Amino acid sequence: MRSPREIFSKAFEKATGRIQKYLKKADNINLKTTGSRSVEAWFLGPRAENAYLLKRLIVQAIDSQAEWRNSYFPEDPCHITDEIKQSDDYIGAIKLIEDSYTDLLEELKKSVPFFSMRYQGHMGWDTTIPSVIGYFAGMLYNSNNVAFEASTVTTKLEIEVGNDLCRMLGYPVESASEPNIIPAWGHITCGGTVANIEAIWSARNLKFYPIAIQQALLNDDTLKQVAQDIKINAYSPTTGREDQLLINLDTWQLLNLKVDGILDLSTQITKKLVEKGVDENQASSILSTALSKYSVQDLGIQEFSNRYLQGIASPVFFVPGSKHYSFPKAAAVLGIGASHMIDVEVDEHARMRLDLNPRQPRQDGLKGYSLRQDLQYCLDEKISVYTVVAVMGTTEESAVDPLEEILKLRDEFSEKGLDFTVHADAAWGGYFVSLIRTDADCNRPTLGRTAPPISPLSAYVETQFKALPHADSITVDPHKSGYIPYPAGALCYRNSAMRNLVTFVAPYVFHGETEPTIGIYGIEGSKPGAAPAAVYLSHKVIPPTQDGYGRILGQALFSGDKLYARLLCMVTEKDPFIIVPLTLLPDSISIDFIRERIDRKTNEEIAQDPEAMEALKEIGPDLNILIYALNYKNPDGTLNTSLEAANRLNKRYYEILSIDEDDDINDYPMIVSTTDFTAEAYGAEFIQKYQERLGVTPDPTQPITVIRTVVQDPWKTETAEGSFIDEMEQIIRESILRAMKMPREK
Repeated sequence: MRSPREIFSKAFEKATGRIQKYLKKADNINLKTTGSRSVEAWFLGPRAENAYLLKRLIVQAIDSQAEWRNSYFPEDPCHITDEIKQSDDYIGAIKLIEDSYTDLLEELKKSVPFFSMRYQGHMGWDTTIPSVIGYFAGMLYNSNNVAFEASTVTTKLEIEVGNDLCRMLGYPVESASEPNIIPAWGHITCGGTVANIEAIWSARNLKFYPIAIQQALLNDDTLKQVAQDIKINAYSPTTGREDQLLINLDTWQLLNLKVDGILDLSTQITKKLVEKGVDENQASSILSTALSKYSVQDLGIQEFSNRYLQGIASPVFFVPGSKHYSFPKAAAVLGIGASHMIDVEVDEHARMRLDLNPRQPRQDGLKGYSLRQDLQYCLDEKISVYTVVAVMGTTEESAVDPLEEILKLRDEFSEKGLDFTVHADAAWGGYFVSLIRTDADCNRPTLGRTAPPISPLSAYVETQFKALPHADSITVDPHKSGYIPYPAGALCYRNSAMRNLVTFVAPYVFHGETEPTIGIYGIEGSKPGAAPAAVYLSHKVIPPTQDGYGRILGQALFSGDKLYARLLCMVTEKDPFIIVPLTLLPDSISIDFIRERIDRKTNEEIAQDPEAMEALKEIGPDLNILIYALNYKNPDGTLNTSLEAANRLNKRYYEILSIDEDDDINDYPMIVSTTDFTAEAYGAEFIQKYQERLGVTPDPTQPITVIRTVVQDPWKTETAEGSFIDEMEQIIRESILRAMKMPREK
């Protein structure tokens, strides 16, 4: 009878045997590249080349677990004796485990092959070996990070991971060397959806917190004694911004206070009570108890509005038309209502539109044409704003919103009396900031492991990522561009005190005090300790800096840019179709330059061409998701002008390169995904311009069906047999021609 370990070993042996010929061939090839080969050690590999390593490390985790169990009170009796192991029931149960496990392994082989260079569909690729073994090891200990007593180790790991993510994003964390900074704080969630909902939750609670504080100061007998001393910087139409007594502010002023001033109120009140002889812990309890009578957390948004917002317009929040679906979910769950989430149109680069097109007339109301126009309307009509969301790497278009300018708008309108938070949804793009982070930035020893990434961020994207430390909250998903197993999302707050707004326990109000229990914050209760263990170990081996994740993502960007170049250059005049990427080519770079200096050039040739390297930095999408659409030529060589017909071609192309349930993955030479662009979300101007580029008759009322391809693997342009983009071109060409030959629907 085979043991589970033997079954496990057999599976790895089988996988390893299949790749010997590939390894032998690769060993005889000299890959001419700069930098070290660290990245190759971090993944299992497209042909499971590192299977022996993963196997050894997982077995080590099992052995370590067994050793720990045997060393804990070793005099305690065992239970599963040899006699039990020889019983028919035991033997039958083991066989059922083995048979069922074998069936499961076979069934799982029908899964999507994320590991392959042929997979270009969604935001999923291979996971790092450190994250897999970290998750596996943490899972064996069955930790639940809801409370410290159930997760004495993994809670500490989550705190460390939260600090690490904050440093990567540019937030300062608490340290003895910088005692006067406002420390940031981050924690792991199950995903970006939950993190984004929590971000809107905290923004909503922050908006209404000063009203609850004012009511508590006016009505609680104990708090009345300090009410006359509590001041906050507020806007006045006559004097501008100045410190004013909180109890004297009107509702509009209370709804438009600066973030750090609001979060400092509880500290102010508690300190004043302590000065008057109240015990520190008792002071915190008094404030918490008093607030429970007036806070939106306890009253609910309907009762809170009935009491304190009579005659005041309901607040709104702004998102780009390219937003993730988690934001309308947040609006619904929090009682804000999706109608109070305002979609702002995007420009031709699929980035949030900030200013009016000079040719566009001003529109009345919250029309979502430009952020500036809508913010001005809110100021004029006294509609308060919860937050403005900037997406740092949209999941459809790979676009990075102009965060730097959004932050400038926040400061500009704050001086006019309209205050709001800014949330950066960097669920997809967050880890790309590692391309501009040094080891010193992330408190890591300098290892000098590799050369800088071969394809850095564009000047525009780098500017936006450098602005991240000024956002009030940031969502980042290790399980996306961090290559970590699910579930591992995260939310980071610039001001750690903001976490207290989404908890139902008395907050710690003095800096320097640490609450080891994480489960009291945010939406989730129980959550796996294995998730932070996975992120912790992956970060320990692969730092979120230029020499770690920056290397992986830099090489992925390089591959994505070269694929973009191929899409631009592969179509000839003789071809009966065109390919139109969403991303525009910069005016300063010609298609002829790309054809002569980038496309079909080896990595080494490009690396030795400074002008080509500079051009590669600026072409392609903001990050590494490519969007393109197809159109066909009529027999006379003219372009098809029917949008419906072009959409039909793109849908057929997608059907050829997408997996249906129970299909054999070996029947699909490449896998892509698709989406539709609509004027309702993106704006009529965006839709019309892209339709014109496709050569179809513009019709803003109709969607555009596009193809979406995600380039996450770092080796696409550097395999043992050359660039895999050559193979992809052939697949793309053959699939388009096949789609064009499919019979038209009647």
